[in-house]
Amino acid sequence: MSAPIAGMPPVQYAPVNGINMAYYEAGPREGVPVIFCHGFPEIAYSWRHQLAAFEAAGVWAIAPDQRGYGLTSRPDAVTDYDMEHLAGDLVGLLDHLGVEKAVFCGHDWGGLIVWQLPLLHPDRCAGIIGLNTPFLRRPPMDPIGGMRAVFGDQMYIVWFQTPGEADAALAEDVDKTMRFFMRRPQAIGAAAPAQEGERPTFAFGPALKAWDKSDTAYQLLTPEELKVFVDSFERTGFTGGINWYRNMTRNWERSADLPTRIDGLPCLMIMAEKDAVLSPAMADGMEAVIGDLEKVLVEGSGHWTQQEKPDEVNRLILDWMARRFPK
Repeated sequence: MSAPIAGMPPVQYAPVNGINMAYYEAGPREGVPVIFCHGFPEIAYSWRHQLAAFEAAGVWAIAPDQRGYGLTSRPDAVTDYDMEHLAGDLVGLLDHLGVEKAVFCGHDWGGLIVWQLPLLHPDRCAGIIGLNTPFLRRPPMDPIGGMRAVFGDQMYIVWFQTPGEADAALAEDVDKTMRFFMRRPQAIGAAAPAQEGERPTFAFGPALKAWDKSDTAYQLLTPEELKVFVDSFERTGFTGGINWYRNMTRNWERSADLPTRIDGLPCLMIMAEKDAVLSPAMADGMEAVIGDLEKVLVEGSGHWTQQEKPDEVNRLILDWMARRFPK
C-alpha cells in the first residue's frame, strides 16, 4: 500500500480491463457519480480540489489514476494504450462500482477520452463535461501526419512518436519537467519562444532543454503539491502517458465508422481563456454536432484549469450537476 496523499481520499483499487486501477472516491455513494479523467502529465491528484468540493457538496465523485499513470498498472505494449483500452478502463470502473451510468469529466487527454465515450459506450454515459478539451471531429487525414506537416518534427506530439526519446528527455530531471509544464499561462506559452507574429511550434522538447529551472516565476504548485507529482513520475517514468499519444494514428484508423454526433446527452464545455494548447477557438462549432450543449469560459486561466481556477471550475460543474441531475 502507498502512503496517503495529503488532500486526497484514501486510495482504492479496482481490477478492470486487465489492469489494476487506482482511484480516489469522495462524497456519498448516491445519485449519478462524476468520473474525473486527468491528462498529461498528470495523475488523479490533479482533481484534489474537485474531490474536496464534491465531498463538501454531498456529490459522488471519483478520480482514477488512468492506465500508465500513478498507482495504476503500466502495460508494456504500446497498443494497450489505444482509445478502446482507455475507454474500456472507465467502463470497467463503473462495473466495479456497480454503476450503470456516470457523468464523465475530462481535461486534456482525459477530455479526448470522455468525448469518445458516447460514441463507443453510449449506454454508460449520463453526461459529458469537457474541461479545456473540446469535442473534435474526426480529421480527414492521419493526425500525426497532419501535425508534422503543419508544425514540424519538433512539435511535441510528433516528437513523442519516436520510441524512448521523449521518455528519456522528460525523465532526466523530473523536478525540472514538472516545474516547466506546471506553470501559469504567462510563462508556458505554446512552445519555445517565438518572434512576434510567428506561428507557435509547440516544440516543448527544445523549450524544456533550454529552460532554467531556477526561474520560479509563474509556478502554479506549492512545493508540497509539486512533490506529489515529482514523486509519482520519478517512480513510473513518462512512457505510459506518452504511449497514449503513440496510438493517435491507430485511434484515427479505427474510428472511421463511429457516430459523428452526440445527441440525447447533456454536455458541458468549459473553456480556458489563456490555454495556448487547447484554445477556446477550438470549441467553435461544437453546437452543430452536439444536441444538448452548454459552453462557459473561465477567464484568465491557462491549461491547468482545475488547479489554476479550482473555485470557479467547482462552481460551474456543481451548478450544472444541480440543474441537470437534481437530487
